[in-house]
Amino acid sequence: MAGYQPPYSITPQILNRVVDVGELLGRWAAHAEQSSVLLRKENRIRTIQASLAIEHNSLSTPQVTAIMEGKRVLAPQKDIQEVRNAILTYEQLPALKSHRLEDVLKAHQTLMLGLVDAPGHLRSGNVGVYRDNRLIHMAPPAGQLPRLISDLLNWLKETDIHPLIASSIFHYEFEFIHPFADGNGRMGRLWQTLILSQWRSEFAWLPVETLIHNQQQDYYRILGECDRASDCTAFISFMLDKLAEALREGIETQSSH
Repeated sequence: MAGYQPPYSITPQILNRVVDVGELLGRWAAHAEQSSVLLRKENRIRTIQASLAIEHNSLSTPQVTAIMEGKRVLAPQKDIQEVRNAILTYEQLPALKSHRLEDVLKAHQTLMLGLVDAPGHLRSGNVGVYRDNRLIHMAPPAGQLPRLISDLLNWLKETDIHPLIASSIFHYEFEFIHPFADGNGRMGRLWQTLILSQWRSEFAWLPVETLIHNQQQDYYRILGECDRASDCTAFISFMLDKLAEALREGIETQSSH
């Protein structure tokens, strides 16, 4: 593993949140086993719509539903392509292994096909992340990418940290490395879902992206704070909060169905 260790601390607050999420997951999973195909489809649609909306996709939940059902939608072609790609990528989740580079590249190829010049390939140039025309993150140089992504995936494969924490660390580190020219945000969120669903399959149907979209400014603010601190503890706490909120919402939704 070459001694690679992401920078974070396990605080009492984080441990308490892991316990909270575990208890909520138990309650949600009891219903998820019996949840209808329709409810799972609704959750998958909400996940895709929200994750793409974070990246400025204009399509609504009814429009995403229509595309999933093979109906015609009047919208920008790029937005439609993004949705079609995301539907296919999320369908592939059960066949993917979270620690395999070839699966990261395969998922990116499906997710970004027809949207970027080299889907499924690590970026060859240097990139910065901008918000409101202001540089908020300068990603590591392209020459370091093979080592950085290999270290991160090896760490994920070998770590014995709780998956709730490990998936949040991976999400942050993936955004920091920014391995692709485009699509890093949606890939990072997808991969956290993949890591969690390999631990507990119910997570494949939990629309946590909806809550990230609703608190998008906080999401980017905390990513930035962790960059400046060279420590992702705050992001772990943030994501555990979002997972707990998503589970509470899921329990309420199941009760009303």
